[in-house]
Amino acid sequence: MKVLYVSKASVVPAYQAKLGALAAHVRIDAVIPARWGAERASAVLAADASVRTGRVLFHGHNHLHIYADARAIVRSSRPDIVHLDEEPYSAVTFQFARLCRPSHVPFVFFAWQNLDKRIPAPFGAMRRYVLARAAAGIAGTKRAADVLRAAGFHREIAVIPQLGVDPHRFRPDAQARHAARERLAISEDAFVAGFAGRLVPEKGVDLLLDAAAAAPDVHVLVIGDGPERARLERRAAGNGIFARTRFTGHVGSLDVPLWLNALDVLVLPSRTTRHWVEQFGRVLVEAMASGIPVIGSASGEIPNVIGPAGLTFAEGDTAMLVARLVELRAVRGFRAKLGALGRERVLAEFTQDRIARDTLALYDRVLANGVNGGPRR
Repeated sequence: MKVLYVSKASVVPAYQAKLGALAAHVRIDAVIPARWGAERASAVLAADASVRTGRVLFHGHNHLHIYADARAIVRSSRPDIVHLDEEPYSAVTFQFARLCRPSHVPFVFFAWQNLDKRIPAPFGAMRRYVLARAAAGIAGTKRAADVLRAAGFHREIAVIPQLGVDPHRFRPDAQARHAARERLAISEDAFVAGFAGRLVPEKGVDLLLDAAAAAPDVHVLVIGDGPERARLERRAAGNGIFARTRFTGHVGSLDVPLWLNALDVLVLPSRTTRHWVEQFGRVLVEAMASGIPVIGSASGEIPNVIGPAGLTFAEGDTAMLVARLVELRAVRGFRAKLGALGRERVLAEFTQDRIARDTLALYDRVLANGVNGGPRR
């Protein structure tokens, strides 16, 4: 079986590990943008996968971008199935869906969208075209699958996260913990609660700062950058915790495991807005794989990702978050228990290998059923 895999997410080196996991079982011909925004495509880390770059128009725009050489890509690849790692309303999904039609090559798409809302023109029309012709869909969560059903998609939907975790990269690492804390000038016995991700209002990092100010001796590590950074720094100063708060700034994907190991607990305090609800919370499974206990708000998919392996609190409830932090700070054994449960959960549900195997099973079903042309083995 040969799979043409189209994915802007795989521009990130750490995310290319999924291609390697798939390539252990089938022939992967992956296409990633030569440039995304201001960044050039990163070095390919996917062993055994053929990865090439394509010239992208409107690069940096998630749902507007297309490939200038898409027709030549499909012709030269001659795939048995095309995997479009993009939302069904994205221009690039529509572009490749149209190119698959003349040769009757089946294609599947991926969807994170978990709010059932009106998709404006022309994206609504593109989604209708894709949903009418796709052989199957992959939804990152059950809620995303429900949205696809509500939009009229009646073929198979497999619920599989977009990306898994490499448990060899994300693992408990005492040496990394020591190195990170030394760089941050944080003592080994300090209790550190942290956040990792883009600093935007909906991620609720201000709630973590407020909770840390109300909890005794809680240090805060904010891993990442974004438009909210200056405001969050001012809030930490106003709360009187600036001296025990650290901001790393931008962190490359390959360096995230180091900084996660500096934490005693990771907090994802996302807040739902009118147009957004947490789709998954990838940093949760990265922290869990690292043996770091997690606390998440009840926004979107967070409670389902955490399951029984961590703690949750009501959205926006600072007092409840304070209580969770105090509980974990007080009992080291409880932290160790949750850390072990989290890693066990990731190994069972969220590794790259598990996601690759589930994805391969979907490919097999599509080709066996002869949807949109059937097998060309």
